[in-house]
Amino acid sequence: MFKFKPVAAMVAAAATVMISVAAYAAMTVQPVILDLRMAGRQMGGQIKVQNTGTTPLPVEVRLLEADLLPDTVKASNRLTQDLVAFPAQAIIPPGATQAFRIQYVGDPEAPTSRHYYAEIAQQPVQVPGGQSTIQILYNFQAMINVASIVAGDPDLTVEKAEIVRPDPDKPARIAFTVHNSGKNYGYISNSSLTLVQRDATGKQIFERKLSGNDIQQMIGFGLVGPEISRTFVAPIDLTSAEGKVEVTLSRHGR
Repeated sequence: MFKFKPVAAMVAAAATVMISVAAYAAMTVQPVILDLRMAGRQMGGQIKVQNTGTTPLPVEVRLLEADLLPDTVKASNRLTQDLVAFPAQAIIPPGATQAFRIQYVGDPEAPTSRHYYAEIAQQPVQVPGGQSTIQILYNFQAMINVASIVAGDPDLTVEKAEIVRPDPDKPARIAFTVHNSGKNYGYISNSSLTLVQRDATGKQIFERKLSGNDIQQMIGFGLVGPEISRTFVAPIDLTSAEGKVEVTLSRHGR
């Protein structure tokens, strides 16, 4: 499953002798990944925010460029003009759901796919006079991937695989690097994976097959951007750190 983590910001009101902690509205955001295209009916989509708390929830949508790094994907601090949100702000009543329309308005014929985040940021509320409180504000991030209409399909291949120890005190695992030679993004979770370990003599000592659903649950959607490589670590403990490993990717879609 795509790694979806709220960012908590602590905002303190003016201090007085008594300090209390206020329980403010909570929220859920769906979907966590929005796939769009640069032209046609799929230029826009919806992100829905539900107020699961007991007080009104003021939120703002910020649209940011994404950074596609060799081992992760994350939001930058750079605002983008390629997307617009309707509305950009809202106050959501308790128990209600607000739909935010996200529309691509950038270059309709960009040569490669483009990648962004929608940051759904809870806004501070005014507290009654004479009180001091700590507000816990949550920022949720949903990824937005926009496919180029001129770039063709992604082309994902496994570049290399190796045995690694992410934590020296824990068992070894298999790391593998996937290269996308296409100009559109792809997901490794739209494929299946076969992981094999062989000992020094070439004898197979481990094999595990992962379906697309397995990959989503264990690794995430596994976005690989256009013309780049990305390294993943399968969260499967090996009984031995010796020998060599092979990873095979069988593609089923984008």
